[in-house]
Amino acid sequence: MLTALIDYESGNLHSAQKAFERMAAEAPNEKVIVTSDPDMLRRADRLVLPGDGAFPACKAALVEKTGLYDALLEAVEIDAKPFLGICVGMQMMASFGHEYQTTKGLDWIAGDIEPIEPTDPSLKVPHMGWNDLVITGTHPVLAGLRNGDHAYFVHSYHFVLKDQAHRLAHVDYGAEISAIVSSGTRIGMQFHPEKSQSTGLRLISNFLNWRP
Repeated sequence: MLTALIDYESGNLHSAQKAFERMAAEAPNEKVIVTSDPDMLRRADRLVLPGDGAFPACKAALVEKTGLYDALLEAVEIDAKPFLGICVGMQMMASFGHEYQTTKGLDWIAGDIEPIEPTDPSLKVPHMGWNDLVITGTHPVLAGLRNGDHAYFVHSYHFVLKDQAHRLAHVDYGAEISAIVSSGTRIGMQFHPEKSQSTGLRLISNFLNWRP
């Protein structure tokens, strides 16, 4: 099975690649590649879209890579390959992002990316650091996780869902922040699993072993 980490020059892929390769080494016949080749996305069995930075810049970078955006849509929307979005990669699953300017997302899960506005003024934005996951949904990728497991976040905007049924987990940061969302063969994580130690490695392993 081949997992493709999509390289569209938005974010540091090195730590993600190392984490995915580490967990792939523990499973039979698993291979991880980093690629910006549309044909490799079509050949891959699973896709991972990371992302660091502002929503509009990440979306533009993805679209501007020749053939990459269309290959992603084909693989996920038509071929229903398992997909994992990380940080801004998760946010692009939304209908629209409202960071600096309104930008159309992939519209895979209805909702908008809005600024974090904690009710507690002592809580700083960006939301940066470790938080306890509150698991509210069920999904094979959550196997072995428990409430209180830690994940590492770095973001100023969050996913405001139209339908809370798409939320699998959240964290409390002056408000409920969606941490894991899903729809069909698509799952997204607002935090960085590759930086979330044992919790993140378990999630990555579960994703690699997920057979929708």
